[in-house]
Amino acid sequence: MAAPCDLRFDCGRICLDLAATSGAPAERLTGDGTTGERLTGPEQLRAWLVGAGLVPRGTPLDGVDGSWVGRFRALRDLLRRVVHAELRGRAADADLALLNSAAAAGQPPAPCAVRTADGALAAALPGPPDCAGLLAAVARDAICLLTDPVSRAQLRQCAGESCTLVYLDTSRGRRRRWCSSEVCGNRERVARHRRRTTVRRGQDGSAGQGVVTGAEKFSAEL
Repeated sequence: MAAPCDLRFDCGRICLDLAATSGAPAERLTGDGTTGERLTGPEQLRAWLVGAGLVPRGTPLDGVDGSWVGRFRALRDLLRRVVHAELRGRAADADLALLNSAAAAGQPPAPCAVRTADGALAAALPGPPDCAGLLAAVARDAICLLTDPVSRAQLRQCAGESCTLVYLDTSRGRRRRWCSSEVCGNRERVARHRRRTTVRRGQDGSAGQGVVTGAEKFSAEL
């Protein structure tokens, strides 16, 4: 399984968490795994499916292979194009048609309530999930997000330099600026501190250059 730090589940929606598995700029989304790729193989995809809550923990995922990875990357890149385009204005009709097709191409798995060994209730799937059904679940989540005025108004792109992640801002006062305060927020604070230090040193240097010493004044008068 992928290490927890490799995958993000803090964007507020399943579809946005899938989009966060790549750090590539939205205009260069190819699904080839060359830029910031977190879905590097079946093992990472299995970890993401469980972490995102698409399947209950313990679900057999032996059928997840390279073809699944390619299809999830393709949907991810489509989601990123659509979401970023909607933030700027409107998504292309062709991309919306692809999103609608993905949502209708399969039936999301329906969990059942089962008893565990200690008598507690837990969610379980009646059988192994199919790829089209899981893709449909993510696509439907994106459609619900983009067509809900309240949720749509909460969409934000991270203010971190070069970060392209989009998240739902549900903070009090809608003041969240970064996808992660610990990652992009900390980088911004470090960069701000360095800028202030550089400016301060420059000012100190300029002030020092402007001081005329007694020896310099004496030499000038000779």
